Amino acid sequence: MKYYFAPMEGLSTYIFRNAWRSCYRGADKYFTPFLANPRLSRREIDEILPEHNESLCLIPQILTNRAEDFLSIAAQLADYGYDTVNLNLGCPSGTVTARKRGAGFLGVPDELDAFLDEIFSRCPMRISIKTRIGVEDTDEWPRLLDIFSGYPLDELIIHPRLSREQYAGTPHRDAFAAACKALHVPLCYNGEIHTPADVQALQNNFPDLPSVMIGREILRRPYLLEQMETGCATASPDTLRTFHDAVYAGYQQRMSGEMPVLYKMKDLWTYLCNSFTHPEKALKKIRKANHFPDYEKAVQNMFALLLADE
Repeated sequence: MKYYFAPMEGLSTYIFRNAWRSCYRGADKYFTPFLANPRLSRREIDEILPEHNESLCLIPQILTNRAEDFLSIAAQLADYGYDTVNLNLGCPSGTVTARKRGAGFLGVPDELDAFLDEIFSRCPMRISIKTRIGVEDTDEWPRLLDIFSGYPLDELIIHPRLSREQYAGTPHRDAFAAACKALHVPLCYNGEIHTPADVQALQNNFPDLPSVMIGREILRRPYLLEQMETGCATASPDTLRTFHDAVYAGYQQRMSGEMPVLYKMKDLWTYLCNSFTHPEKALKKIRKANHFPDYEKAVQNMFALLLADE
């Protein structure tokens, strides 16, 4: 089984990826937060620079519904040495879908088909897709499968929820089963993978499944993939602290001023606090910290919780 790290805007940055890979097993494949500017911004270039992603199998992800923009971004990525890109048809954010991008593009299948026809005929790179199964109703999925079957996808990553469902409810695994029957390209399953038992259940239902993609659960428990492979149920507090410190130092080196760094770290702690027992009080102090010394003291209090429960 191969493990992919899902793209998450503002979270799965190159700083996080490198810190995670240096402390833990890391993923077999990483995907960048989506790139949306026809002319890549400085921030987007930072994310895909080869020197920022050494020893990582990184796939840049593109968000657009315009073929010319896709081709422009892909050409720039090729200049940096990339030969594979991923198309985002999975983002359910309202600000994205309202413009018929991400999962919103699934709601206009004829336009999507024409878009795919143009990019596959003109782009020399390998193209994979990350998708939802529709916008409003699962009845949309057969039409989308028919569209996808017409193109030489490098891979199809399926989050079997509708766009309107966001991240709520139970994924429609029957939709994933339908894709397994209808398509003859590598498939990857994404959605509600929290434990080794979840992966085992997927393998039982889909014995030929080659890969799964995990996102937020890795933010909650960076040691998750070790659990998948070894069955070890708990984290090493020293390794978790080393990981945190590497992320913190990375943002301090990259960003100017205390507040941008603390904003990033507080965003991470929204998830990382789940590695600790009864983190509420310590998390409140982290969220209230406006200066590095206050933040560092609050973090020390948080890690004392983990050590106390060893």
